[in-house]
Amino acid sequence: MATDPICGMTVDEATARSAERDGQTVYFCSEHCRQKFLGSLAQAKTHTAHDHKGHDQKPASEEQTSGKYVCPMHPEVTSDKPGNCPKCGMALEPARSSAQKQKVIYTCPMHPEIEQDGPGTCPKCGMALEPKTVQQDGEEDDSELRSMTLRFWVAAALTVPVLLLSMLPMIGVPVDRWLGSTLHLWLQLLLSTPVVLWGGWPFFERGWRSIITWNLNMFTLIAIGTGAAFLYSLVAVLLPSLIPEDFRHHGAVHVYFEAAGVIVTLVLLGQVLELRARRRTGAAIRELLSLAPPTARIVQDRQEREVSLEEVHHGDILRVRPGEKIPVDGRLTEGKSAVDESMISGEPMPVEKQMDDPVIGGTVNQTGSFLMVAEKVGQDTVLSQIVNMVANAQRSRAPIQKVADTVAGYFVPAVLVSAVITFLVWAVVQPEQPALAWAFVNAVAVLIIACPCALGLATPMSIMVGIGRGAKEGVLIKNAEVLETLEKVDTVVVDKTGTLTEGRPKLTECIAASPFAEEVLLRYAASVEQNSEHPLAHAIVVGAKDRNLSVPTVEEFNSVTGGGVHGTVEGKKVLIGKRSLLASENVQNLAALDARADELQQQGRTVMYVAVDQKLAGLVAVSDPIKSSTLEAVKTLHDLGMRIIMLTGDNEKTAKTVAEKLGIDEFHAGVRPEDKHERIKALRAEARKVAMAGDGINDAPALAEADVGVAMGTGTDVAIESAGITLVKGDLRGIVKAVNLSRHTMRNIRQNLFFALIYNALGVPIAAGVLYPISAHLLLNPMIAAAAMSFSSVSVVSNALRLRTMRLR
Repeated sequence: MATDPICGMTVDEATARSAERDGQTVYFCSEHCRQKFLGSLAQAKTHTAHDHKGHDQKPASEEQTSGKYVCPMHPEVTSDKPGNCPKCGMALEPARSSAQKQKVIYTCPMHPEIEQDGPGTCPKCGMALEPKTVQQDGEEDDSELRSMTLRFWVAAALTVPVLLLSMLPMIGVPVDRWLGSTLHLWLQLLLSTPVVLWGGWPFFERGWRSIITWNLNMFTLIAIGTGAAFLYSLVAVLLPSLIPEDFRHHGAVHVYFEAAGVIVTLVLLGQVLELRARRRTGAAIRELLSLAPPTARIVQDRQEREVSLEEVHHGDILRVRPGEKIPVDGRLTEGKSAVDESMISGEPMPVEKQMDDPVIGGTVNQTGSFLMVAEKVGQDTVLSQIVNMVANAQRSRAPIQKVADTVAGYFVPAVLVSAVITFLVWAVVQPEQPALAWAFVNAVAVLIIACPCALGLATPMSIMVGIGRGAKEGVLIKNAEVLETLEKVDTVVVDKTGTLTEGRPKLTECIAASPFAEEVLLRYAASVEQNSEHPLAHAIVVGAKDRNLSVPTVEEFNSVTGGGVHGTVEGKKVLIGKRSLLASENVQNLAALDARADELQQQGRTVMYVAVDQKLAGLVAVSDPIKSSTLEAVKTLHDLGMRIIMLTGDNEKTAKTVAEKLGIDEFHAGVRPEDKHERIKALRAEARKVAMAGDGINDAPALAEADVGVAMGTGTDVAIESAGITLVKGDLRGIVKAVNLSRHTMRNIRQNLFFALIYNALGVPIAAGVLYPISAHLLLNPMIAAAAMSFSSVSVVSNALRLRTMRLR
């Protein structure tokens, strides 16, 4: 016989699974334990190899250790020096100090203001707390689910015989006479006691806490209802003489052990189903986390070694082979490949990557092997930022949640009052005998059927699933309020460059004026523009290089804001920019190319005049192509009832051409950044709900002013920070997805709120017996009330999960 080093179970060496370590055979009870051992063994070898390399710069996780060593399999085994674990024989690893360990904050999904350092339950609603901080290893604490599942199965196994003992005599099977009335009652007591006191203990604990803190909730009602039923039955068995005559039926005292047991079991079932469903709402986060590979290959001194992702630092050179995931954000330093970036962009076509091209952690390398330098690691990577943004948004509260909060605040006290009134009415009116027994049963039914939890879950569950669904489509929502506001938007304001167009202008025409040659004209223009940071300047320089022209250096370079640039090239003064700038410098013969310039502007080109030594040298025209997806997106937004307005700093003719091509409702050209902000403010003053889409620093004030700011993910950090929504792809179709996401999610929330309110509005009166005058069969047994209560919470969560499969396009 041998001992499994993972779980500690005793196993038979003849039938157990095994693995070799340092020439010794280790035995396991299951393949799961064996694989876990092998994985930790490989990790231990990695650490050992790392230590033997003698690196000058150790990872932070090794620099700040507490001086102790710990076993990765048995963390309780520690030592002051390296060695082997006495339990499993594995090499001990350096222990991280408590300062290094990530502190996990837990919060309530219904009350995000409730936070604590470890797992527990919310003091307001009694729900299990969930981790607030995103776990980078993707692991999730499901101890609450495991506990509730165990309690449910034990409770179910004990409740079934209790239910049979109670119900069989009612259908003609005289179990009570076979066993004798005393043994019949004692069996029910013995079987139901562990169900109520152990299986239902979490409910009594939460219920008691809710009473002493006066945060009355669902567990208050469950604890009072089941507690009353069980205690009454306990007294009826142990001290029957204390039960008043009005509770007796033909002199016999009826007990409600089966009701208490079934209620606890059904509530446990509801908790299990709800916890499972809530776990599925976090699937989007876990899927995003799973995109990051667990290891990376660091290249040092032409040697490759595999390390855990946490050991990768800024500036490390990494090798990525075909088929592998890129570990962190960085740039190619050697080689080329095609990379599948669908997890970021949603586009299935791979993107070609060459020297100095950026790559994103979590995307998949497809064809070639390459080296890259790590630029962003840990929490700084695009993937980590997306994960944290989604996690924070899922915990945010939508304004519509205030409706549910207001109702829930009065709900539990109202139910308690209703239960008391129900007892008094049935006790006084006495429609059935024994009167007090019927009054007691109906009061318990009122307590049990009410479900404030369904009200509380209605909004946050839909928000969690909806925001997670958006993240999978490349639509990142900053918070729930943005999601709710977007549903009401009726006007979309867009910038032209980078939003409707590619944002990467290309040189389209180069027209020389006599006596200059086209190549000379372009050489001079590119020479001056190479010192400019403007996108149009970059297009001219790239155009010259594409034609294999040599670009000489420029001297005395200067920029004229909003006009153009000038400098000295090969001893000649070169001026390039708007016609008005050249006219102000007294350049001769400008009218010679005005007709051609107008023609190009009518075609949507941006035209710049070029002068050399005060003489017109020609025109260069640059065009920013419209994105292939823009026309479809504009049409779909119109179908959704949106009015589209384009604001651009470009000239009137170019703006008009773009607007007519795309069918945009209204456009304004020559708009400065401060003008965009004022126009957004004016639209809101007209009672319009405005969404602004932009990608540049100049769009940031307008994005912040709009009801909903939409930043293109390809834009600047300032624009993204100012916006409530970020489109990872930088594609206008993302606005279509965002609008559909908002409308579907808000519709789902209203369905949940309607269901929860209607359920409670109908359930409580029926349980109280308002339908009894119509038919005596319309009374509600507490056990049926418990099933209905559990179903209401599960149905709300299940309805929210439908958002995972909705179409956003």
